[in-house]
Amino acid sequence: MSASAWCARAEGIGPYNRGMSAPAPRPPIGQRLQRLFLTGLLTLLPLWLTWVVVKFVFVLLGDLSKPLVQPSLQGIASRNPMAFGWLVEPWVQGAIALVATVLAILLVGWLARRVIGQRLLRWFEALVSRIPLASTVYGSARKLLDILQTKPDGTQRVVLIDFPHTEMKTLGFVTRVMREAGTGRELAAVYVPTTPNPTSGYLEIVPVEKITPTDWNVDQAMSFIISGGAVAPETIPFSPPAARQPGADA
Repeated sequence: MSASAWCARAEGIGPYNRGMSAPAPRPPIGQRLQRLFLTGLLTLLPLWLTWVVVKFVFVLLGDLSKPLVQPSLQGIASRNPMAFGWLVEPWVQGAIALVATVLAILLVGWLARRVIGQRLLRWFEALVSRIPLASTVYGSARKLLDILQTKPDGTQRVVLIDFPHTEMKTLGFVTRVMREAGTGRELAAVYVPTTPNPTSGYLEIVPVEKITPTDWNVDQAMSFIISGGAVAPETIPFSPPAARQPGADA
């Protein structure tokens, strides 16, 4: 092979380049950095959201016991600063307050399963009922938690309703089934929680025939709401049973 042929083969020209496509041009450095940033952001976002939620819960639980734990720890540290001076560190007080709150919750759960705990709970409820504003808040929260743990008569607890129009659905919890005055038509009070914080939401009164029942339990619905729809089954019903075509579920 001549020197010119070797040069042509090395440079990829002439017959030696037939059937070979030229390499694609590399994107600009700014576009590559943007893609890397978005990839890293989407990778770290679930971890960051998990940390935010866990931190919020831990701080909230720790703050419940901190008014009682903090003075006790400071008193112990003041008696012997050399040995117990580390008890005044904020992170130590927060950790001990968190443990104290968790232990208190476990103790309440244990007492609630005993006769003496049930008596104490009835005494506490009787005491709260004498306070005007507290009785309303406590009674409403208590009823909401109780009804979410039981299935209502005649309909599924977790349902879909039309919101904000008929071509869109939202997830809700049936809290009560009533009847319309005069016609006797069944109406359902549906609590529609917001995403990702289900403690706030809307209350809708919907005819039962307009409700789309699901086979979800409350835990599955809460996972769907908190995750923004990321945790969901492969298929869900969309149309109410009365509006489905015969054989649609076959």
